[in-house]
Amino acid sequence: MLRIYGNRALKTLPGLETRPTPARVREALFNIWQGRIQGCRWLDLCTGSGAMGAEALCRGAVAVVGIEASAKASAISRDNWQKVAKPDQTFRLVQGDVVQQLSQLRGQPFDFIYFDPPYSSGLYNPVLERVVQCQLLAPTGELAVEHSSTGWTPVPIAGLELIRQKHYGTTHLAFYTLAARNPTADAELDNGKR
Repeated sequence: MLRIYGNRALKTLPGLETRPTPARVREALFNIWQGRIQGCRWLDLCTGSGAMGAEALCRGAVAVVGIEASAKASAISRDNWQKVAKPDQTFRLVQGDVVQQLSQLRGQPFDFIYFDPPYSSGLYNPVLERVVQCQLLAPTGELAVEHSSTGWTPVPIAGLELIRQKHYGTTHLAFYTLAARNPTADAELDNGKR
């Protein structure tokens, strides 16, 4: 059992099939985004047990969407979200490959995106690039990427700007926003020069 905001208990998968985000990292993330969750749209990538999406629902997110490859984890996430969602909140869980499934959400911007893949999966850059291509991050939104102290290192991604990094033992978070637009380039684009 896993406990989230309000001391609510969630189901988890036994063994190491999923690696829930540690409680102190979840608390730190929601402290960073404090005051901005109420009424937001939340995208949970590589959902696992659904703890992050459940936290977002408990803190007032209006809509939560998750993508998870494992059928077992998807079922548990769905159950956990059903347990905490209020009647005025919506949630949807898509089961399948995260890179492929992101295309289904094209043009639906989210205020917050949480991305926590298996650390050695090689999904980091392909997913971040697809988020930009599919225009999934709202103009004032933030994307948090969980990673280990070894392996993937936050890198520049076209269209995204790395704005902060936080370290909690061996668990790290990298925060991205949409890259600042270049007004000159935009003007040239609007005038048909490019």
